[in-house]
Amino acid sequence: MGVLEKQHLDSEHEETQLSLPEGVKTNQDGVPVYCGLVGTKLITAITAVATIGFLLFGYDQGVMAGIITGPQFIETFPACDEAVQGKARAALLQATYVSIYELGCLAGAVFALLYGSRLGRRRMMQWGSFIMVLGTIIQVTAFKGHMAGVQFCVGRVITGVGNGMNTSTIPTWVAETSRSHNRGLLVCIEASMIATGTAIAYWVDFGIAFIPTSINWRFPIALQIVFAVGLGVGVQFLPESPRWLMMEGKRVEAQVVIAALAGDTFNSEATLLQTRLISQAIDQSKAAGVSRKRDMFTNGPTQHFRRMLIGASSQFMQQIGGANAVIYFAPVIFEQNLGLPRQLALILGGVNVTFYALAAFGSYYLIEKVGRRKMFLAGSAGQSFSMVLIFACYIGNNTQTLKGSVVGLFLYLMFFGATWLELPWLYPAEINPLRTRTNANAVSTMTNWLWNFAVVQWTPPMLTSITWGTFLFFAVINACFIPFIWLYYPETSGRTLEEIDLIFSKGYNERISYVTVAATMPKLTDEEIEAAGKAAHEFNMRATNPEHGAESENTAA
Repeated sequence: MGVLEKQHLDSEHEETQLSLPEGVKTNQDGVPVYCGLVGTKLITAITAVATIGFLLFGYDQGVMAGIITGPQFIETFPACDEAVQGKARAALLQATYVSIYELGCLAGAVFALLYGSRLGRRRMMQWGSFIMVLGTIIQVTAFKGHMAGVQFCVGRVITGVGNGMNTSTIPTWVAETSRSHNRGLLVCIEASMIATGTAIAYWVDFGIAFIPTSINWRFPIALQIVFAVGLGVGVQFLPESPRWLMMEGKRVEAQVVIAALAGDTFNSEATLLQTRLISQAIDQSKAAGVSRKRDMFTNGPTQHFRRMLIGASSQFMQQIGGANAVIYFAPVIFEQNLGLPRQLALILGGVNVTFYALAAFGSYYLIEKVGRRKMFLAGSAGQSFSMVLIFACYIGNNTQTLKGSVVGLFLYLMFFGATWLELPWLYPAEINPLRTRTNANAVSTMTNWLWNFAVVQWTPPMLTSITWGTFLFFAVINACFIPFIWLYYPETSGRTLEEIDLIFSKGYNERISYVTVAATMPKLTDEEIEAAGKAAHEFNMRATNPEHGAESENTAA
């Protein structure tokens, strides 16, 4: 008997033995429930809690923009004062106070890489939330004359660790608990909350800027505790990823979650089919041996390394395109580079990110109707054009033409908010296979935070030294994204996670471009995916192990 046939019979035997565990709550139709929710309502609840995590992410991104040059903040942290340090050094230190947070986020992503598979999705998010609360408390209790700068930066790093853990985990959790037809929409909703969180932070900064005490910077930073507690408590009442449960050998628990997400009974045909599909992918993965970090650097039919690079490259391009140079420093650019009064700069910054948040809602329609590839391409072209407009209007340093730069900043965030904001959080979570998804997604997030730190760190010195050249640099960079995306990014819209695995297997076995396979391979039903997955695995086993082919032929005979 062949290995696959034996696994299939074992799987069928297991199915006949499974029964709904005692203590599992069900509704009147016998469907497992979480907080009384099943099916679409349960998936909506998962998305809602996930959005809190990304709302917190966006809030933390924007909160420093309106307070970093405020008089009360500078009074507590004189290292950021131009009058004390000089313009160039103050700009560098301001950048450090902001960007050091990204180093913490990078450390959190590394932690997720090392321990994410062990802890699971829910526990990782709960720990991340707790660590963010701890880091926030450290920040807001810094006082002048008591190593305030050191304490504040330590708190920023610790808060970043928690955020890095969350942002490495949340997209995977959502992708693994959603359906193929709305996976993109749900992750877009979640990621668009980054813009909403940033807008909230800007307006909180503006609203409290009129209080002439240190409350005007302590309160905006402390407010993120509310979001962190909401995330940590929310995930406690929602299900773990069924794919992670299955990887851990918790088949019964996984089947309960699958039934609840589908709004079906525990042993219904649809529940059993979905369970078999996930189990088949895991069995095929385990046939390749024990999962290790180094699996990310292998290719062959699964193309782990290529898929990791594709996912990580999207996060790299999101950052190197200059988004956070605009988001973090828009009020600073308006005030110091465009010469606007501080109050007007804060108002413009708030209006800018509000426009950005509204543009992000446009991705809800585009993500499944237009698809990932076209959104990546259109966003890159639009961002490049916006940066060209900014630097072109900046060159003459004329009051009238500088208004064109303001339009360019608004236009940039419109394109970014509708495309590049969401896509790099969705694409790595769906492009990577189950075997390496946790680790590869952590690498993608590490890439995000590493280059986020770099861009935020070098932007103020660049603006000080080469002014409009900063925007010319970002214009060229964004234009370079277009050919890379055209050649290497396959479309994943409307595909199940297991179907995406088949795209790479088919492309490798038939020596066809993965972009071409994704464009030409018809959408498959669950039954077709199951059959195709078995056939692809058998083909791969024969290609890599001739003895397996001989064994299968003997068994057939």
